[in-house]
Amino acid sequence: MEKGQEIAASDGEKGPEQHAIDVGHAEHGDGKGEDIEKERVAVAEDVQKKKSRRVAALDAFRGLTIVLMILVDDAGGAYERIDHSPWNGCTLADFVLPFFLFIVGVAIAFALKRVPNIGAAVKKITIRTLKMLFWGVLLQGGYSHAPDDLSYGVDMKKIRWMGILQRIALVYFIVALIEAFTVKVRPTTVRSGPYAIFNAYRWQWLGGFIAFVIYMVTTFSLYVPDWSFVYHNDGDINDGKQFTVKCGVRASLEQACNAVGYVDRQVWGINHLYTQPVWIRSKDCTSSSPNMGPLRADAPAWCLAPFEPEGLLSSISSVLSGTIGIHYGHVLIHFKTHKERLKHWLLMGFSLLVVAIILHFTNAIPINKQLYSFSYVCFTGGAAGIVLSAFYILIDVWGLRTPFLFLEWIGMNAMLVFVLGAQGILAAFVNGWYYESEDNNLVNWIVKHVFVNVWHSQRLGTLLYVIFCEIVFWGVAAGVLHKLGIYWKL
Repeated sequence: MEKGQEIAASDGEKGPEQHAIDVGHAEHGDGKGEDIEKERVAVAEDVQKKKSRRVAALDAFRGLTIVLMILVDDAGGAYERIDHSPWNGCTLADFVLPFFLFIVGVAIAFALKRVPNIGAAVKKITIRTLKMLFWGVLLQGGYSHAPDDLSYGVDMKKIRWMGILQRIALVYFIVALIEAFTVKVRPTTVRSGPYAIFNAYRWQWLGGFIAFVIYMVTTFSLYVPDWSFVYHNDGDINDGKQFTVKCGVRASLEQACNAVGYVDRQVWGINHLYTQPVWIRSKDCTSSSPNMGPLRADAPAWCLAPFEPEGLLSSISSVLSGTIGIHYGHVLIHFKTHKERLKHWLLMGFSLLVVAIILHFTNAIPINKQLYSFSYVCFTGGAAGIVLSAFYILIDVWGLRTPFLFLEWIGMNAMLVFVLGAQGILAAFVNGWYYESEDNNLVNWIVKHVFVNVWHSQRLGTLLYVIFCEIVFWGVAAGVLHKLGIYWKL
């Protein structure tokens, strides 16, 4: 592909990941049959050209995000340094969710580029949001115990209301509604100038700024009183004990007394929060940090407390990740050359990284996934922009598409791979066909005899299993589904 060639992704083929709102073609007026036939041929040729200009980097980026989720979820237990950071800091796992939100924002820019009927658009946005909320509660609310536990069902007194898909649904709903309602004030072209694109979509940035203000004001002004909880873990020495956490502070960014956790305890109730927070791997809780290990003798009470990593207040902050994503989508729509797009993307990406690093290392606002801090938004948003730019250069500018095809295929069927792969539903189905005991199943046999015993290492064997039997498998499966034209979208 020649340098400077235009790639009009917004006008290209609609893929399942774009979630576009389809609009019927306008009817032809009266005319001669020959003219109509010529017009149809011209339209068909134009569509074919536009299909060839599809931006493959977007699918590859989404596929990479799914692959990272599978890797850190299923190999993070063996290599805990790639698992979520116990508190401040950022590991490989901490990039997954903001990358999802970023690419959701990019997709919204294309899906809602034209909104001929605002009422219909709002209806579709609402229905899709409700579908994501349903699947989120079903998969992460406690009903599904896949893949290791073959039982299903959840005690409604302990159901977890928030989760990954719920956060994505909230961000999608807010960002998409702003995009739909501002269709009449959006420009068809953007004037030249470094800030013109920001001014053209100022309402989207205003929405992000409001979310930022709500989060910051609440985080640094809300009073957090003492609180207590009852620890539940069958067979544990502390099972059934009640613990009290001393707070009585404002503006705390530490584990025990932050406003993010307080809001979730008040809104959802302490019994509806995530019961295995990663902070149990922090230095205050175990000498094995950042790995899992026995509790220290002087471990504070909050080490055993529940905490919602996809909580309400932190989800409000995550709207900014979607806002950054939709901005990158707007750039792709309005900037017509590789140079213009990459210059803007990379400048913004590195600027966000610099802001995040300054905030983190001055200890003003540490990078923290659990709190979804502003520095975390900037750090992951900047990283997402740089990764997308790298994919864009490699795939769409230089034409190195073949090595990344498996990521494209996974990205085109992201929801299916997320549910069946990342959430372990297919593995649970396979595990359901066991011999004598539930542990004696095909998945465990492959892990033990094909990988662990061969490499004489539980850690390396687990990693290789995840790479070859999960990531490679889903890459091939998604490719077959793509060839068959089978996609699952909400």
